[in-house]
Amino acid sequence: MQLDIINFDGKAVGKVDLQDSIFGIEPRADILHRVVTWQRAKSRAGTHAVKTVSDVEGSGKKAFKQKKTGNARQGEKYNVHMRGGGVVHGPVVRDHSIDLPKKIRSLGLKMALSSKMKDGNLIVIDSEKLSATKTNAFAKQLKKLDINSALFVGASDLDGNFKKSAANIKNIDVLPTIGLNVLDILKHEKLVLTADAVKAVEARLA
Repeated sequence: MQLDIINFDGKAVGKVDLQDSIFGIEPRADILHRVVTWQRAKSRAGTHAVKTVSDVEGSGKKAFKQKKTGNARQGEKYNVHMRGGGVVHGPVVRDHSIDLPKKIRSLGLKMALSSKMKDGNLIVIDSEKLSATKTNAFAKQLKKLDINSALFVGASDLDGNFKKSAANIKNIDVLPTIGLNVLDILKHEKLVLTADAVKAVEARLA
């Protein structure tokens, strides 16, 4: 299949051939869901934790004497039912990541790309390079292209002016080809690839 290559002024400057095996397959919600779940689980730090009775520092001395205090008898003051004591059944440090076969991850990325192509939300630009770092000017160009939410994907070395210009614009994110992932694709309304990024993506998923 073919798609027009445009510049930031919205003018067509050429065409690009897209591989049907990457940009033309039928998306499946179950595959996309599995990949997104895997991504989100992998990004969890798992460092949340509380102190149990054995973790609370202090003396193991009896809280108060057994009799004649008017209180229920207690042992050490760091039991879970005492103020300042340990926490029972609280969260502990753990690894939240789950296993997902590489074939499913690769298939999910292809389906995410295909879903943008199917919905008409895939745009190919000739280059991401900008002559200067001007966020206001870049925002006006995006408005001209009717882009409110987009993930821009460039080659391995992204233009510095482009990255700085896009940094403070809401709902606009920039990634190199190596960082392309399903979650970021689905989070944005449009996917914008440079001509070089198309070749890199096809080489990565071939």
